[in-house]
Amino acid sequence: MHYTDFPDRLSSVEMPVMMIVPQLAQKIVERSMKVLPFNVNVMDGRGIIIASGTPQRIGDLHSGAQMVLARQQAVEIDTAAAASLPGAKAGINLPLYGRGEICGVIGITGAPDETRQFGELVRITAEMMIEQALLTGELQRERRYREEFVFQLLTRTGVSAESMSAWAARLGVDLTQTRVVTLLHIDSPRAEPDHLLLNLQRAQSELIGRWSSLLTAVISPRELALLEPFDTSGPQGNCLHRAQKRLHELDQVVAHCVELDYTLTAGISLAGLDGASASYQSAKTTLAVAKSRGAKRPCTSFYEYPLPVLLADLDLGWKRERFLKPLEQLANSDPKSGVLIKTLAAWFANNGHPTLTAKALHIHRNSLDYR
Repeated sequence: MHYTDFPDRLSSVEMPVMMIVPQLAQKIVERSMKVLPFNVNVMDGRGIIIASGTPQRIGDLHSGAQMVLARQQAVEIDTAAAASLPGAKAGINLPLYGRGEICGVIGITGAPDETRQFGELVRITAEMMIEQALLTGELQRERRYREEFVFQLLTRTGVSAESMSAWAARLGVDLTQTRVVTLLHIDSPRAEPDHLLLNLQRAQSELIGRWSSLLTAVISPRELALLEPFDTSGPQGNCLHRAQKRLHELDQVVAHCVELDYTLTAGISLAGLDGASASYQSAKTTLAVAKSRGAKRPCTSFYEYPLPVLLADLDLGWKRERFLKPLEQLANSDPKSGVLIKTLAAWFANNGHPTLTAKALHIHRNSLDYR
């Protein structure tokens, strides 16, 4: 009989907090029946069959399972008892526990004297599968929770600073630590979105498997962001060396799991709540600068192009006009020969050294001073 025929009986059974999903229940049935010569059923916390070696029974109410749930212990039903229970069959039924509470029932159909010897083995195997599924689910939820945090941290879509700080504390992320964002960007223009996402997810899994503390988030179908601590001590040359070394390590992993053309781009290393989003934006700008300069290498860093990246937003609008105004005044003062502009360029090229600048321009030092 179907469970909808027994609304009163169903309501009398207390529902567990944790429930077995049908997919897991069917795996338990299939694994058990590979070694048993009997039919196996798995019932949920209401006593409804959710997986069975006899598929037509799925959805039926299982009287033996309801007895197990009510008594909190194993129940055996012999042929005589089965005749008095609607839809029941002889067999042994045992409670299934997950994290210390009953989450379902497993039943082996057959005479109790024949099925009893298999009951404990089947129950232990089923509970091991349940625990494994619980652990996997928790890990997946934790991963999604961390990924959403990284997404919000980098894109700042409206979550308050207070909420982000509390979120970071719950995850054990120290926002005062200097961190860098590295972008894995898929360059293949004709790839389908599903194919792009598959490559990013594969890379994400491999990278987390290699470095479990790595914070990651898929920002778009073409973009995976990696957030991790970065040492900024010493001169800038040290930062460049460290960034290149780390990019090479990441590339070693990505190259084996991404089958499309890609780039790895590291941004500037900053601390604080706003530092992560700034590092993300700088990584995107670094990628654009590197492409505009015809960079052929798949790995680039902010520390290779610090000045072009810092000045990148001056290309448009009032910032560009303000930035170029002194240079325009200089050019207007010397419209014909352009000697002042040439002198300025030589002065920068020689790091402001007067003697070297005069020598490069083939002029006397006094002439340089006059200019």
